[in-house]
Amino acid sequence: MLRAIAFSSVAILAACTTPAQGQPPATTQAAGPPVTATLVNNSGTEIGQVRFTPAPTGVLIRLTVNAGGLSPGWHGTHLHAVGDCSDPAKFEHAGSHIKANGTNHGLLYASGPENGDLPNLWAASDGSASAEMFTNLTSLREMQDADGSGFVIHAGPDDHMTQPTGNSGDRVACAALRS
Repeated sequence: MLRAIAFSSVAILAACTTPAQGQPPATTQAAGPPVTATLVNNSGTEIGQVRFTPAPTGVLIRLTVNAGGLSPGWHGTHLHAVGDCSDPAKFEHAGSHIKANGTNHGLLYASGPENGDLPNLWAASDGSASAEMFTNLTSLREMQDADGSGFVIHAGPDDHMTQPTGNSGDRVACAALRS
């Protein structure tokens, strides 16, 4: 939360200055092209797509879930340490959340967040969802390490406090991001 507030303040201040006033010119070039991964459910059926776009200070994530893809309501979302969704029954091959040493789970937790923590996702009454999320806790380059990363959706909402997954329930969808 503090990072978002700090970013907003910086953005407002930057909008009030010009390069002639000592601010460097804005750059729109990020580290490489966007990468799209297929989102699958617990049956291994494709239910949507996740697009990862590198940004100068993080990753922009655009998610589209087809109608019928999720149960209606809130769902926790996280970036996982391994890009492997080959075990659709539980998606355990995706490993745990991406995390730096000394951090704990939770956007609201005093010793958090982990690098893989993301906001919750809302699925409409028909089970479809669309969202755009930004994280400055990791980069696309870091996510595309030797074993890749996974984008995981959970059955219930993340409370952003409970260890280790925010009490968000089973893993119900996964997209594998590989290098």
